[in-house]
Amino acid sequence: MRRRRAEVRKIAPDPVYSDILVAKLVNRIMWDGKKAVAQKIVYRSFEYIQEKSGKDPLEVFQKAIENVRPVLEVRPRRVGGATYQVPVEVQEPRKTSLALRWIVAAARAKKGKPMYVRLAEEILASYQGTGTAMKKKEDVHKMAEANRAFAHLRW
Repeated sequence: MRRRRAEVRKIAPDPVYSDILVAKLVNRIMWDGKKAVAQKIVYRSFEYIQEKSGKDPLEVFQKAIENVRPVLEVRPRRVGGATYQVPVEVQEPRKTSLALRWIVAAARAKKGKPMYVRLAEEILASYQGTGTAMKKKEDVHKMAEANRAFAHLRW
C-alpha cells in the first residue's frame, strides 16, 4: 500500500482547442513519446468529424465521452476464501479515463482504415450511443447489475 495518496498531475490543455480532455486523448493515442504524430491523428479526426457531422468536433467529442463514461464497475473482493465481484461506483477521474481508454482501444481494434478515420468513426458512434466503446460500457454495467447481490460487501 502507498504511504500517502498519489498526487494528481496537471495536464496542460492542447494547443489547438485549449481543452484538457483533448490533451488527454492525445496522450492516450501517443505511442513511444511521439506526441506530434498523436496530435496529427487527433486533429485530423476532428476535421473528419466536422466534415461528416457538420457539428463542432469538440462538442461531439465531449458528448461522446459523456456517453461512454461508466457509472458502475465491478471490483474483486476476497471474503473468506471466495472472491466476489463487488459492484462499486466509479470515481470521477476514472470515469473519464476509462471512457478515453475504451474509445481509443475500439479505434485501434478496427483495421483497414487510417487511425484518424477509425478514431473519428468511434467518436461519432459513441456520440450517437452506438459503437464498440458503448458496448464495453454496457457490458461493464451488466456485470455490475448481475453482481448486485454482493453490493453489501462494498468497502
